[in-house]
Amino acid sequence: MKYVSPANPPQDTRALVIDSNATSRSILVSQLRQYGVTRVMQCSRPQDARARLEHTVFDYVLCEQYFNTGQSGQTLLDDLRRAQLLPFSTVFFMVTAEASYAAVAEAAESALDGYLLKPFTPSAMFERLTAARMRKTHLQSIFSAIEREDFEGAAALCLEQFKQRKAYWLYAARIGSELLLRLGRHDQARTLFEAVIDARALPWARLGIARAQMESGQAPRAITTLQGLLGDDSSFVDAYDVLGRAQVETGQFDEALETYRLASSLTPDSVARLQKLGMMAHYMGDSETASKALSRAAILGIDSKLFDQQSLVLLAFQYFHENDRKGLERCMADFARLLERQPESRRTRRFEAVVRSLQLIQQRQVVQAVASVRQLGQDIRDSQFDFEAACNMVGLLAVLGETSIELPEGPEWVLAIGLRYTNTRALTELLASAAQRYPEHSQTLRDCLVQVNKAAETAVAYSLGGDPQAAVEQLLARVDATLNTKLLDIAQQLLTRHAARIEDTAGAQATIDALRERCGPTMARAAIGHEGERKPGELVLRTQSGDAAAQRKAAMAALVAQPAQPPAEGPESADPMDAFRLRPTS
Repeated sequence: MKYVSPANPPQDTRALVIDSNATSRSILVSQLRQYGVTRVMQCSRPQDARARLEHTVFDYVLCEQYFNTGQSGQTLLDDLRRAQLLPFSTVFFMVTAEASYAAVAEAAESALDGYLLKPFTPSAMFERLTAARMRKTHLQSIFSAIEREDFEGAAALCLEQFKQRKAYWLYAARIGSELLLRLGRHDQARTLFEAVIDARALPWARLGIARAQMESGQAPRAITTLQGLLGDDSSFVDAYDVLGRAQVETGQFDEALETYRLASSLTPDSVARLQKLGMMAHYMGDSETASKALSRAAILGIDSKLFDQQSLVLLAFQYFHENDRKGLERCMADFARLLERQPESRRTRRFEAVVRSLQLIQQRQVVQAVASVRQLGQDIRDSQFDFEAACNMVGLLAVLGETSIELPEGPEWVLAIGLRYTNTRALTELLASAAQRYPEHSQTLRDCLVQVNKAAETAVAYSLGGDPQAAVEQLLARVDATLNTKLLDIAQQLLTRHAARIEDTAGAQATIDALRERCGPTMARAAIGHEGERKPGELVLRTQSGDAAAQRKAAMAALVAQPAQPPAEGPESADPMDAFRLRPTS
């Protein structure tokens, strides 16, 4: 007999069931169909589910917590969140027989819509699914404002929901704090997180305080906050992510490596965390850890949007140093497939060229290898030659030096890269670590930081001595030669502060703007991995465009079209079994 509810789903509702046990999967599918969901898809493995979720929007996802392969639904959810693959309209429930408080609390803090403990009756599941849909319907005005990119309006709605303790006020508080961070209001975001802690001490709010400290340039203070949080809850994996990021930013690479090792051990199938661990291990010279982590990340996620292709480049470096010809061949084959899918990607083409150069060096095809590296070297002063490309290039030049292949331009290129990118000690040490196989290059890069700092100090001395014009002119000449954005930023600050004492400020500003175009995108703070990735701990706010937008708006419209009575206003339940958090989405 079909279950009938006042909020029965429409006929085009889609659901995905992820469970390695065929019997359990069949039962869940049957129950969903009783509920009224006629379009139900099934997956037995997390990697298959990833592929489905990357290309299809589902109204409901029911995922088993533990798979017989040793993988976990929690890891899948975490990776989907980091890759921004779950829209606001999707209801995600974890299904498990694990009834411990720690497991339930972990799920609640992982931004689930619900947590179903086996055994459960069909009616219990129906009620939980309906309640989750009601939450999304009730807060639709906030979601709609975000989709329109009206972040100011959405933040105001969230603050009103929180201050008046309306239904789902904690849910709204988390969205609002993320919006405030996005708008650059770090102090206000921190104040909101603190208000949430006062109302209810939730780990995600304490994590938010650390993130607000990070965004306002207080990484050491954020580290202290995070260490306190992890001291109270050592299993809160998102806190390790943010702590690792803070440690990299402050140049504490040994500590960052151990942090990423801990995070990966807690979620061993997380592609994102395996990549962070492997990358950090590569730069720290821990070849065994780097090879294991990066190769596993490639096995689990190379065909997924979760995969950062830089991982494949660093894996190729590991294969080269291990003299693993077949490993390098696999990397080349992988990049060939990636280029078939995205032939216009300049980043992918550059990566493939680095790996091809390594393969030519390994095969001792010296002439071809030198030609390949020279081709890459033509981009060193290009605006799109970013810090990631710089690390790969100095790594390649270190390989040439290590193998005694002569490239006369090599030392000059290392110097150019160093003068462009050694803006902080942490950035300098990352570059130097990339060149660790050839110590002469590493030392050149460290010496570049001294030169950059000396140029900055000299300019500031001119300004303090009463000649800001000379300071600006000196800095701009230096930037013209090096494309260093730290010096460019100082020139901008001096021009703004002393505009009344500088001749032709308009001309100077035009020069700064032109130089900024030539410098291209840069990293102000040290980080590993692709810059476009969601920052650790971040709650990504979806905006919509194109066909995907229409599909997701239709999904939300279907939810809103169903009658649903909002719950009574007032504080949310303190029972973690009923807790909910906003799931990060793209």
